[in-house]
Amino acid sequence: MESLIQTIAIWALPVLFAITVHEAAHGYVARALGDTTAAMLGRLTLNPLKHIDLVGTIAVPVGLLVVSSLTPGPPFVFGWAKPVPVNTRNLKRPQRDMAVVAVAGPLANLLMAIGWALLLKLGLAWDHAFSMAMVYMGIAGIAINVLLMVLNLLPLPPLDGGRVVAGFLPPRAAYRFERIEPYGLLIILLLLVTGLLGAIIGPIYSLVMDFISTGVGLPFAQM
Repeated sequence: MESLIQTIAIWALPVLFAITVHEAAHGYVARALGDTTAAMLGRLTLNPLKHIDLVGTIAVPVGLLVVSSLTPGPPFVFGWAKPVPVNTRNLKRPQRDMAVVAVAGPLANLLMAIGWALLLKLGLAWDHAFSMAMVYMGIAGIAINVLLMVLNLLPLPPLDGGRVVAGFLPPRAAYRFERIEPYGLLIILLLLVTGLLGAIIGPIYSLVMDFISTGVGLPFAQM
């Protein structure tokens, strides 16, 4: 029980910020491109409380941590926040601009992963009572942000990668492609159950981890 509480304490902040800042990034970029919907609804903020989804931000991540704590493998965490609303009619070039808005979320996760890597490096170099907490939270922050970035970039609606693909297709092809969206999460679940999801994103996950560790100057094994 104590180990589970420690695991939740380590992962809580990294997961919360990874999910909510991802959504806020969509809103900030949408505003820069002409849509103020998120701002008018009070969603253009980095305050996690404005983006929390009780199921996706709390129940699912905690449930996954509980289940993974009962297995010999490392903790596996995933989740989502309430989507930031974007009105495409306010965008000058809706199809292209939605692709830019979509890619903002994964980019935010990459920047946060680099930030957590710097915290990890500081924790490893700093002999202080809080250094181990910094190390463990840094590892968790890198892992959840890289996972969310790679997963969201899959070219499948409603994931961000699907919206990016739609942004570069001819209008008629984009319309047909976006009709997959109601089945997107079901497809992801099917890929997860069959093990294909891990086979698809695993190598990309490792590549991004290697890129961050090399860029920040961390031994890959410590990530």
